[in-house]
Amino acid sequence: MAEYQRILSNIHDRLKVLTKGLYDIDENTELVGHLNLESLQIMELILDIEDHFDVAIPISMLSDVRTVKDLVVKIEKLTRGEK
Repeated sequence: MAEYQRILSNIHDRLKVLTKGLYDIDENTELVGHLNLESLQIMELILDIEDHFDVAIPISMLSDVRTVKDLVVKIEKLTRGEK
């Protein structure tokens, strides 16, 4: 669970910067629905996350990601070597 919290904190901080602090962000926040992120912003976020955590996120994996929690769970699995 400590790894989950570390990833959550990192993504939360990145989203705060990306959205200029305009939104309250928690695990249930929808990346597109609540934060109004455009596809280019999401790709920028994904590239930053890949660089930071040294993982490759398959595009096919992103189709299941709606919320911050969904993204954190996917990143956590990738950092453990799962797919």
